[in-house]
Amino acid sequence: MTTETKPSLMVLLGPTAVGKTKMSIELAKLFGCEIISGDSMQVYRQMDIGTAKISVEEMEGIPHHLIDIHDPDKAYSVAEFQEQCHRLIGEIHGRGRIPFIVGGTGLYIESVCYGFQFTDVGADEVFRSEQLKYAESYGAEALHDRLKLVDPISAQRLHMNDQRRVIRALEIHHLTNTTLSAQMAAQTKESPYDLSIIGLTMDRQILYKRIEARIDQMIEQGLVAEVTDLMNKGYDKSLISMQGLGYKEIISFLEGELTWEETITLLKRDTRRFAKRQLSWFRHMKDISWVDVTDKENFSENFAQIHDIIAGKLLSNTE
Repeated sequence: MTTETKPSLMVLLGPTAVGKTKMSIELAKLFGCEIISGDSMQVYRQMDIGTAKISVEEMEGIPHHLIDIHDPDKAYSVAEFQEQCHRLIGEIHGRGRIPFIVGGTGLYIESVCYGFQFTDVGADEVFRSEQLKYAESYGAEALHDRLKLVDPISAQRLHMNDQRRVIRALEIHHLTNTTLSAQMAAQTKESPYDLSIIGLTMDRQILYKRIEARIDQMIEQGLVAEVTDLMNKGYDKSLISMQGLGYKEIISFLEGELTWEETITLLKRDTRRFAKRQLSWFRHMKDISWVDVTDKENFSENFAQIHDIIAGKLLSNTE
């Protein structure tokens, strides 16, 4: 469905473990959608447990896109995601369906919703190498502190373990004498789509308990074996994919840097912090209709509320 001027786009976002998967499937069935994954980690093949990747059974026949499209040694960028999304949105509309982005990677989703312009500021491989060596010598926190000095807003958004993006933010400042955060703030944020964005939220302490239960489940499902297999295939901790939550912690355990108890404690803590950063990002986005799904027993009530929001936005001309 499209308006007279813009194609429609549905979006469901929220922090990890809030319950996006089940809700997205039911919404997709009702509105005739194809789902585009808005998760920067689920693009990687062989990385299933640690990314909480949806299974074929869970898809219930709903087409899903941008899952399992890269091997772990190929980096994936927001610009690539944006380009692929724009193409997919057109193709999905061409099939008479509604495109539906579902995920928790804020920058990726926002870049599509508002048509961010990514300027090619180039690269300085010598500068990158210098920053990597600095991090190896003094630690990830010291490198992150460098970013705090020149771009505190980006430093607050980026975790110190996300070295690729920390170095890229430093590189942008090095090459342009402007900051990544300033470039982001300069975006017009006018959407090329008729948007219906739903955000799922819940009581913070309940969300944290769900996160910890999910991690326990990942361990039971074989996360350690998944990481071990990836390492045996030559995918080492220097790769961006292997720096993802769940992977870097297990690698540290396998290499003897952490005890098992320390590994689980760290993974749960870092995932809670990740969810907090996700919510912080989303809170700065516009056009989101928030739905509190704290009471998971009231799924049908939550679903009905979301249905009414979407129907009012996208289907008013047909109902």
